[in-house]
Amino acid sequence: MGYRILETDGIPGYLRERGHWDDVDDIHVREVSDGNMNRVFLARSTDGSRSLAVKQALPWVRVAGPSWPMSPDRVDAEARAYAQIAKVAPDKIPAILGYDPENHALVMEDMSDLEVLRTVLNEGASYGPHTSARIGELVAQLSFTTSDFGMPSADRKALVAASVSPELCKITEDVVLSEPYLTHEHNHWLPELDDLAAEFRADAALRTEVADLRHTFMTSAQALLHGDLHTGSVMVGTREGARVVRVFDPEFSFVGPIGYDLGLYWANALVSEERARALGTLADHADQLRLSWDGFETEFRRLWPTRVDTFFDDAYLDRFLRRVWTDAVGYAGTEIVRRIIGFAHLTDLTTLPAPAPASRRALLLGRELILRREELSTADHIRALA
Repeated sequence: MGYRILETDGIPGYLRERGHWDDVDDIHVREVSDGNMNRVFLARSTDGSRSLAVKQALPWVRVAGPSWPMSPDRVDAEARAYAQIAKVAPDKIPAILGYDPENHALVMEDMSDLEVLRTVLNEGASYGPHTSARIGELVAQLSFTTSDFGMPSADRKALVAASVSPELCKITEDVVLSEPYLTHEHNHWLPELDDLAAEFRADAALRTEVADLRHTFMTSAQALLHGDLHTGSVMVGTREGARVVRVFDPEFSFVGPIGYDLGLYWANALVSEERARALGTLADHADQLRLSWDGFETEFRRLWPTRVDTFFDDAYLDRFLRRVWTDAVGYAGTEIVRRIIGFAHLTDLTTLPAPAPASRRALLLGRELILRREELSTADHIRALA
């Protein structure tokens, strides 16, 4: 039949075709697309007893339309990532009910009873118990089991080959790791930040450090990454009295440096803290870097005795984790910078009554994280800058 773009009125028939829903007269569909890239639909029975979500990758970036073409094959990477995570951390992702490679569509658990973490934080609430620790655990579980430590060599090579994502990696290489430090049409910022934007473009030392992080991103195939792990790709809530944390949208997934996933999450946590500080709503924001790192390190060390290549001893583990930390600090800085003077700004800052002061503080922090990542060896050192 070939690839077709799904519309709201076609979802019932599509779900019946795919064997997910029999009675198409007992189904109500609405589009809930919110991200930059894809379309998402929610399908629910009349009595609300059954629901699911359909996500389809378009042949362009959704927010830009056909003027920015993009292969819908990107959802293949997302499906592979979900399959891999489901092996080691099924409780931290939505249940995937089916994948349709012909139409580049995923059918998955309806998470509309949960809230996007960014929305929760923007509304002045706290992270809640265990959220950041579980994010750290997920990064450890995914990265260890897809690294040379946790996967036989032949399987690793097959994973690397299958997970190559040149188009989406090029977006990161450009939008996050070069464009904000150049004159580029994607970049924009508040007028009050003109001086800092110019400084960053003229700062040769800063550009050299970003180039180093960019090269690491391009060449360090340590483990399978989520690739776009931020507070907008985490959903939280309560089900049957238990805290629920679900990570979604791993379409930028590829094999790269482990610190990148942690760095993206840290950047968003630090920006959220600047928002809370500006509004006087600081709650548990200050602990999130430490909690996520502790969750990551504890889980990675727990898995370490299961490594397939015992030549890498405990002393090497300490060195390796130090490198992951340093990379994460640097990538946190690059993500902060691009979210303020680059492309795709954060509502954490843009919805403030007066966004310039918090944006300036965050931007200066981002630069320090990049330049001083080798010496910022603990969460307390970063806290001293914030």
